[in-house]
Amino acid sequence: MRWGTYFAVCSAVISIGLALGVTMPLVSLRLESWGYDSFAIGVMAATPAVGVLLGASLAGRLAARFGTTALMQACLLLGALSVALLALVQSYAVWVALRLFIGVALTVVFILGESWINQLAVEKWRGRLVALYGTGYALSQLSGPLLLTALGTDTDSGFWTGVGLLIGGSLILLGRSGAPRVDAHSASGRGLAVFCRKMPAIAWAVMLFAAFEAMMLTLLPVYGLRQGFTQEVALFMVSVVVVGDAVLQLPIGWLADRISRQSLFRCCGLVLLVSSLAIPALLHTALIWPLLVAFGASAGGLFTLSLILIGERYRDDELVRANAHVAQLWGIGCLIGPLTTGAVSQWISGHALPLLMATGAAVFVVLAWRDEGLSAAPAEVHS
Repeated sequence: MRWGTYFAVCSAVISIGLALGVTMPLVSLRLESWGYDSFAIGVMAATPAVGVLLGASLAGRLAARFGTTALMQACLLLGALSVALLALVQSYAVWVALRLFIGVALTVVFILGESWINQLAVEKWRGRLVALYGTGYALSQLSGPLLLTALGTDTDSGFWTGVGLLIGGSLILLGRSGAPRVDAHSASGRGLAVFCRKMPAIAWAVMLFAAFEAMMLTLLPVYGLRQGFTQEVALFMVSVVVVGDAVLQLPIGWLADRISRQSLFRCCGLVLLVSSLAIPALLHTALIWPLLVAFGASAGGLFTLSLILIGERYRDDELVRANAHVAQLWGIGCLIGPLTTGAVSQWISGHALPLLMATGAAVFVVLAWRDEGLSAAPAEVHS
């Protein structure tokens, strides 16, 4: 177990979470101060999801050509340059292009970094090591807005802080080894349909968690306001869900190293289903707070366990390909989830957010119990 490399790669990827947490809210606030409407701000917010899909299709081929470590360092530096240009060029059209480019570059880092972490992890500690990475990333996203509050939004300090974080993430990878080897002939973002057929429960879990994250950050505060809560309480609900997601991943990872990972995966789906259904009924009671913790933890557990199950089945270019498919599914979930919830909330039900999460969780439960890929040995999944 190469501990130094593990923590270096985790730190490089986590630097992205902190940089995005500082810079992305600043972009939205700056656009609002310029007089742009919510639709224009929403388009800007959705642009990185398109970048995710593009980056996922390129990661394997670029890694085969330039090497995993060098490509990750280059993408972090390119991301830093793009964030610097956000501070230097104040133009909506330019910012859309820069957000798209940031989405592409940093998605490549996510795919390769998560593949590298999974490849480094020894099997008996895989659950805890992947969960530790997930917890660190979630906490970095929480810390970003807090850091921005300390820096202030009236200046470009937030942008330059993001630049420094991404440069630091690139430098920390200097001299690190053990990255996945990617074959130029087999590394490709293609084959998503095959991956979904082989591992439908994992594929659905990734999309479900991506939709969950996007909806929690953008729609849960609105849901809280429409249910009669103050803005402060509605925002606190988001914090409770995210804390549940972040803090309880380590216990889930610890359990994943001691009991059946497949059974734990299915249990997370059941908890998500039950907690989603219970939110409308318990929304105005004291029980809503522990319920929101369970809601966030079970959703986060689906993604953490998806990475763990992929890591125990694949190596090198197959692992990079699998994580590229995860990124593609993530982009799809980020695009579809908020759009569907917004439409259903407007035209059908005011409780659309928890009810759609319950529907997604129910589909996962059915897939997880029918998915032969979850019970298959790694060799069987490869064939």
